[in-house]
Amino acid sequence: MAWGDDEERRYGGEEEEDELDENDYKTQKDAVLFAIDVSASMLQPPPSSDDKKSDKDSAVVAALKCAHQFMQQRIIAQPKDMMGILLFGTEKSKFRDDTGSRSGSGYPHCYLFTELDVPGAEDVKKLRDLVEEGEDADEVLVPSKEPVLMSNVLFCANQIFTTNAANFGSRRLFIITDNENPHGNDKQAKSSAAVRAKDLYDLGVTIELFPVSRAKKPFDLSKFYDDIVYRSSVEEGDNPEGVKTSRSGDGLTLLNSLISNINSKQTPKRSYFSRMPFELAPGLTITVKGYMPLHQQKPARTCYVWLGGEQAQLAQSETTKVDSEARTVEKSEIKKAYKFGGEYIYFTPEEAKSLKELDTKVLRIIGFKPLANIPMWASVKKSTFIFPSEDGYVGSTRVFSALWQKLLTSKKVGIAWYVARKNANPVMVAVIPSGSLNDEDEDSTAPYLPAGLWLYPLPFADDIRSVEIKTSTKPADELTDKMREIIQNLQLPKATYNPLKYPNPALQWHYKILQAMALEEDVPDALDDLTVPKYRQIDKRVGAYMAEWKQELADKAKEFMQLRATKRELEEDDAEERPRLAKRPKTAAGSASSGGQMSNAELKAAWENDTLKKLTVAVLKDILTSKGISTTGKKVDLLERLEQWIEEHA
Repeated sequence: MAWGDDEERRYGGEEEEDELDENDYKTQKDAVLFAIDVSASMLQPPPSSDDKKSDKDSAVVAALKCAHQFMQQRIIAQPKDMMGILLFGTEKSKFRDDTGSRSGSGYPHCYLFTELDVPGAEDVKKLRDLVEEGEDADEVLVPSKEPVLMSNVLFCANQIFTTNAANFGSRRLFIITDNENPHGNDKQAKSSAAVRAKDLYDLGVTIELFPVSRAKKPFDLSKFYDDIVYRSSVEEGDNPEGVKTSRSGDGLTLLNSLISNINSKQTPKRSYFSRMPFELAPGLTITVKGYMPLHQQKPARTCYVWLGGEQAQLAQSETTKVDSEARTVEKSEIKKAYKFGGEYIYFTPEEAKSLKELDTKVLRIIGFKPLANIPMWASVKKSTFIFPSEDGYVGSTRVFSALWQKLLTSKKVGIAWYVARKNANPVMVAVIPSGSLNDEDEDSTAPYLPAGLWLYPLPFADDIRSVEIKTSTKPADELTDKMREIIQNLQLPKATYNPLKYPNPALQWHYKILQAMALEEDVPDALDDLTVPKYRQIDKRVGAYMAEWKQELADKAKEFMQLRATKRELEEDDAEERPRLAKRPKTAAGSASSGGQMSNAELKAAWENDTLKKLTVAVLKDILTSKGISTTGKKVDLLERLEQWIEEHA
C-alpha cells in the first residue's frame, strides 16, 4: 500500500508529525530475506524442448534471477528497505565473515550469499555475475551430500533479522524450495523446525513459502510446511486453496511464475492510518485501519546528488532564514500572522495550532443514503480502503462485517464525518461497500481491488461548479451500430483494466537510467513501453470494420452537406420572391444585403463588379458559413474560396 507525500500534505499539513506514533514510522521500512534451497532437484536443468516459451534455467537459477530483479526494483524504488539472500542445502557454509567447511559454521549447509542490508550496486553486480554470467568461483551452488536441518535455516534467519533489522516493522522470510517434506519421518527434526518458526513469528517475522513443482503433482503443505507457514484468516479468504505453487507449463515459464508470485508479496501492507475510531452510533465504536491501494507512481528522491566533480557525491543541505538585510533570523524571532483589514493579527504557536484542530481523529456515521444518490462526478479525491482492527475494541471485525453485508444487500451507503489526522481538514465521505470478487452481481468490481468498505470523499458546495453542457449533433444510427462492433472487438481480457500490468513508462525509464549509472552499464536505447497500443493486433481485429465505418461516415457527411446546401438555396429563392417591405442598409460592397443574407444574384453582381474585396472579414465568413465552406485562413483565402464557389454555382 502506498504512503504518499501529497496525501500527507493534503490531509495534515506540516504539523502532523507529532500525531504519528512509533508504529506508523516502523511500517515504512521492510526487510526481506530470500532463503533458496540449493538441492540436486532444484539444480536439475529442465528437459530440452523446441518451444521458445519453455524453461531454460534450473529452479535455483530462476529463483536467483527473480531475486536479482527484486533487488533491482528495491535499490531504486524503495531505497530504505533491506534485502538479503540465504542459500541453504549447500556443501559450503558461511555466516557473515566466518567461513568453513561443512562443520566450520554454527549453521551447517547455510551460505549467506548477500547480507541483509540496503542493497547497493556491488550486491547487484555480484548477483548478476552469478545468474547471467555463471561465474560461481566460490562454488556456492554445490548441493550438500547430507540433508540440511530446517531448524538451523530458520534459526540462522532469526539471527540475521535480530542483528540487522531489529527495529523494522515489516520483516519477511521468502522460502523457495521444491521439497515438500525435507525431514521425512523424523518427528524430532519437524518439531525443532516448528519451534524455530514460532520463534520467528514471535519476533514479528512473516514466513512466505514459494513452492516449486515440476510435475503435475501438487505441493503437499500438510507434510511439513503447515506447521511452518502461518496463514491469517484474510489470506485464507483470498486464496482458500492454499499457497500458490510455481510450475512450468501452460505457456508460463518457471521464472515468470516465480516473479508473479513474489511480486504479489513484495510490497507490505502499509496503513495510511491505524486505530481509527469508527463511530457507528452513540456508544457504539469500533477501530479500523485505512489503506490507499491506488497511488500515483513518482520518482522517489531521498537525497540530492552533486555532479560537479569527478565523482558524484551526496549533497548536504542546510536551510537558513534571513531578512532583507541578509541577517540570520532566529527561530524565536519568527511570528505567524494573518492580514485582516489592512493590519496583521499575530498568533502564538499554540494559537496557530489550535486553529487547525477542528475535531479529533475520527470517522463518524451521520446517516445513510441510497447508493444511486452518489453520482459519478462526486469523486474529488481518491478513495481510502478501510479494514477492521481488533487493536482498540475487541469484536470490531464482527460489527464491521455486519455493516458491510447490510450496506451491500440494501444497496445503501453511509454518510460520515471523517478527520484523518488530529490537525487535518474535516471531509464528508460516503462509506461505499465493494462486493467480493466471486459475487456474480458485482460485475464492475476490479479484480485487483479488495472487498470491503471505501471512504469516498464528497465535495462541499463550494467545490461544485455550474458547467453549461452543450449538446452535440447526434450521429446516425448506422454509424453507432458500426462503432459498436469496433468497440466490442477491442475489449481488454475479461473486459477489465488492471493498472498493475501497465507500469509508468516515464518512471521506468528514469529507473533504467539510474540503474545504468549505478552499475556502470551502457544507457539503454529504448524501453519496453506496455502502454503503446498493439497496432497490428488492432488492425487484425477491426481493420475491416474501421474501413467500413470511415466510408459510411464520408457518405453521411456528403449527404448532410448536400441537404444543407439545398436548404440554403430554397431559403434564398424564397427571400427573392418576397416583396421588400423596407430598404436594406448598404453594405461595404454596395449590395442590398450583408453576410449570409446576400443572394446568389447579388454575389454574382459583386463578383463581376470586383467589389467582393470591399467586404469585411466578418461578412465574408458569414457568407462562407451559409454556403457550408471552410472559414479558416486570411482574407485572401476567404475571397479565393468565395470566388471559386460563385464560378461553380452562380
